[in-house]
Amino acid sequence: MGESAFDRRTAVKSLVGFAVAAALLYTFGYVLGWQSIISALSSADPVPVVVACGCSLVALSIWTKGWDVVLSSLSVEIPYRRLVPTYLAATFADYVTPFGKAGGGPFVAAVLSTDRDATYEESLASVVTTDALNLLPFFSFAGVGVVALGLTGSVPRNVRPLVYGLGAIAVFVPVFAYLVWRVRDRAILLIPRVLEPVAARVGFVEAAEIEERTARFFSLLGHLGARRAWVAETLLFAYVGWAFFALPLWLAARAVGVSLPIQLVAFIVPASAMASLLPTPGGLGGVEAAVTGLLVALAGVPTATAAAIALLYRVASFWFVLPVGGGATLWIAYRS
Repeated sequence: MGESAFDRRTAVKSLVGFAVAAALLYTFGYVLGWQSIISALSSADPVPVVVACGCSLVALSIWTKGWDVVLSSLSVEIPYRRLVPTYLAATFADYVTPFGKAGGGPFVAAVLSTDRDATYEESLASVVTTDALNLLPFFSFAGVGVVALGLTGSVPRNVRPLVYGLGAIAVFVPVFAYLVWRVRDRAILLIPRVLEPVAARVGFVEAAEIEERTARFFSLLGHLGARRAWVAETLLFAYVGWAFFALPLWLAARAVGVSLPIQLVAFIVPASAMASLLPTPGGLGGVEAAVTGLLVALAGVPTATAAAIALLYRVASFWFVLPVGGGATLWIAYRS
């Protein structure tokens, strides 16, 4: 009963989030002029858009391989062909729920532990570790993009605080994460205190289990950290995956006859991803506005054309992935 209620609440939050996103997207197009945007879209070449959709799938498949490496380092052997639909389903969970990144990891951990391929803690530790390593290219690309834009002098004065502020975040977040890891012994004591009231309220996890699970989780992360041979391989997949993840923006621009500098793409993709923190599924509305604004400010792209590029980019990186991930989720539910 409790699980069903949770499912209903999640579904309601997703529906509300999509409704808010629809309103934001309509307002986005209304302010910029839907007629001009549609005119730019109608002249787009579909071939780069199709290739961009393929690049999104390639990126997810490569990140899955990185996750496979992390699982293997924990002595958890699961065929790669089974991990791909699980990772796609987790991406679907990320995309359809507001602040979805909080749900994808626990979803994957629950699936693998239900199938008895790994314990919940092993699964969650592998997902968190993979996500953390996948963030390194995110910040690296943003930092390199900021440096490249600064050296070329192509940052307009009115947007320099935004660009350099995002560059500072790209440096600060990894440092902060490292400092948190350094005080992980305190985190093991603090996390149960924070979660115990929540656990008592929702009834999904016994409060007595939280400290044990937390300690085991950090122990597994420590075990991973002690075996560093896998890190370089996982990072390789992370960086190649991010390259394919960023490529759809360049292809979307090509579809409407715009050639974007690589350093600009390297900055805009992670910078616009910050807008996914907007409480709508996949950051709908926010990412499109961020991409449009950055293209106009940094590349001088006409507003309607920039909006068309943003929408095509999201077709490849979000809307195309939704049905693919949804199909993977249904398959996993059927298999389970």
